[in-house]
Amino acid sequence: MRRATWHLWVVLGAVLGALAARTARVTSDGGMDNAIVVRAARVWLAGGSPYDDSHFLYLPSAVLAAAPQVLIPRSVLSVLVPVVVTGCLVGGWVCALRLHGVALRSRFAALGLTGLAAGFAPFAHLVLLGNWTAVAVLALPLGLLLAGRGRWVAAGLVIGAAVAVKPLLAPMGLLFVFAGRWRGLAALAAVPVVMSAAAALVLPDPAGFFTRTLPFLLRGGDSFVRLYEASPAAVLPRVGVPGVVAGGIAVAAAGAGVGCAYRRWRCGDRGPLRLAETAGMLMLSAFLVSRPSYDHYLLVVVPVLLAGLPREGSVGRGVWFWLALVPQLPGVTWPYLETGQRRAFRDAVTLGGLAMTLAAHCLRSGRVFPPLPVPSSRGAAPSAPHEAAPGRG
Repeated sequence: MRRATWHLWVVLGAVLGALAARTARVTSDGGMDNAIVVRAARVWLAGGSPYDDSHFLYLPSAVLAAAPQVLIPRSVLSVLVPVVVTGCLVGGWVCALRLHGVALRSRFAALGLTGLAAGFAPFAHLVLLGNWTAVAVLALPLGLLLAGRGRWVAAGLVIGAAVAVKPLLAPMGLLFVFAGRWRGLAALAAVPVVMSAAAALVLPDPAGFFTRTLPFLLRGGDSFVRLYEASPAAVLPRVGVPGVVAGGIAVAAAGAGVGCAYRRWRCGDRGPLRLAETAGMLMLSAFLVSRPSYDHYLLVVVPVLLAGLPREGSVGRGVWFWLALVPQLPGVTWPYLETGQRRAFRDAVTLGGLAMTLAAHCLRSGRVFPPLPVPSSRGAAPSAPHEAAPGRG
């Protein structure tokens, strides 16, 4: 490794260490969002229902996943959680680089992660909250990396495990549908279903996720949740748009995004950009319509797209991609959006800007490359040159 590159990694280590250390000093139970899950596990161990807390928005399997944290002293947990969250974010960046064939010793590898940590506000926000979105940040590029190598069943297991912890990556099932990888899709669905069913058997309220959490989400949460949501269905009513109209706009935008994702998948370029951009479009479409939809959800998509910057034709090479990220620059105060309760408007601009930029890129790709042949009746999509033989997936 060249000395200049080594120096960049030293700077990166200092930035990441500072983020984790600050979180350890100012939080308990590893952050506000992690504390919600730990509190739910404590309630369960005491004989109560974790779904008594309306802000516990996870599947039953997450209760068992959080239970070991109850046994860890809070002083240790306050240090351990930000370190683990930071590790997930770093691991996700490494997998995204490997997906695009970028060398880990390159300057871009160090500069890209430094830019995310120091120049993209949701990165520090996610570490501070200790939110389990970090699992999805790691699982998505890892799953795409496995899929790119033809290992679709393994990819389904990885993404399914992430869904069992937090159902954020559930829309990725559509990627398996587009590819005709039915065994991978079955693996993705089976993991959270089996784990949640097993966990529900030991909960006092086994159907609590369906009887309490889902109605809470369908109602749009509560006044606290709505203040920080970035989806159009949550933001537009705050500026006077009727809720029904705002919801319709969100659904229409999400549907159009799914159509653009399918268009991108059907394009004839078979490199890793096809996987990354299709997955990114699917996830952004889900964030447009999902309730809740927070700023740190963007970290699921941005690193996978950013890591493809060295590749010709990447969406990251367009100016609109970077303009969409401008509202997330830390330390920049925007007129009329100074208070934390109005941050959702900035997040909505970034979410909408990224979605429109990637959608336009997907449509342009459809004009540049001819559509791929329709998959055979066996349901196996044509394998890309960088993928392994279809029989492995």
